[in-house]
Amino acid sequence: MVALKGIPALLSPELLFALARMGHGDEIVLADANFPTSSICQCGPAEIRADGAQGWGLGIPVLLEAVLKLLPLDTYVESPAAVMELVPSDKERGLKTPVWKDYELLLLRAGCTKALVTIERFEFYERAKKAFAIVATGETALYGNIILKKGTLALTPM
Repeated sequence: MVALKGIPALLSPELLFALARMGHGDEIVLADANFPTSSICQCGPAEIRADGAQGWGLGIPVLLEAVLKLLPLDTYVESPAAVMELVPSDKERGLKTPVWKDYELLLLRAGCTKALVTIERFEFYERAKKAFAIVATGETALYGNIILKKGTLALTPM
């Protein structure tokens, strides 16, 4: 927890530090409880834990809402937000992903009018390996992972 004015208290110092260090085009993954965070982080991304010591933790929608208060999204790409596409067997059985609607609403509230893009499962893992950081959450929704691409701020001289 961070005790600062204007900063959502659920954002850890580690996560705030990662968001501040990211540059334009860097990506951060908010990973669900099933995501192989520790394995993928061996390839380079910083591992940030938000899943709690006892197996409980933050859900991605609440974390996403807090992150979007601070993180500018990239406006120069097709979409600054991506989720993992359902594998064929899950598509065939009609698996639903209601958490994606939550993400779309939160992104819209943050000023992002571009639709979420879906990325094939193994392409998602490869992209995650190149991310700046991966945040392990307690999100239990299937296909709850989301990648965010950082944009720019219009900075004014001091």
